[in-house]
Amino acid sequence: MSSIEIAPENLPDEAHANHGKTTAAWVTNGGLVIAALVISIGLAFPIWPVVWVGVGLAVVALAVGGALRALGHGQPLT
Repeated sequence: MSSIEIAPENLPDEAHANHGKTTAAWVTNGGLVIAALVISIGLAFPIWPVVWVGVGLAVVALAVGGALRALGHGQPLT
């Protein structure tokens, strides 16, 4: 056990109730999982165009997730 005491006023704020349960989070995560699968298949069988397609899918997934968050379908910034 640690001998360090943490005062209640030094604890971080609680996470929002919808943390990770938004449309933007699900779309981004799903897109990145698919992109990782495509990249890993391209690396397992050295097919470099497939790897680059996976990288492109990852970029698209991040852009779509950012757009959804900007449109209000994600975690609020405040």
